[in-house]
Amino acid sequence: MTNPFEDADGTYLVLTNDDNQHSLWPARLAPPMGWTVAHGAAGYQACLDYVDAHWTDLTPKPALGH
Repeated sequence: MTNPFEDADGTYLVLTNDDNQHSLWPARLAPPMGWTVAHGAAGYQACLDYVDAHWTDLTPKPALGH
């Protein structure tokens, strides 16, 4: 069995968290708590292209009150 996180022919979601960090996630797996579907289901390259276009600031958002 191939690694579902590294399948160039797989179908993926792009997830985001409260810090606006992005992650590719296999579409056949439920997203983990704290992550929201931002794009997909789509092919691996389409999801990478989405991340490249939308995650332009890699710095996490500062925590409120800190």
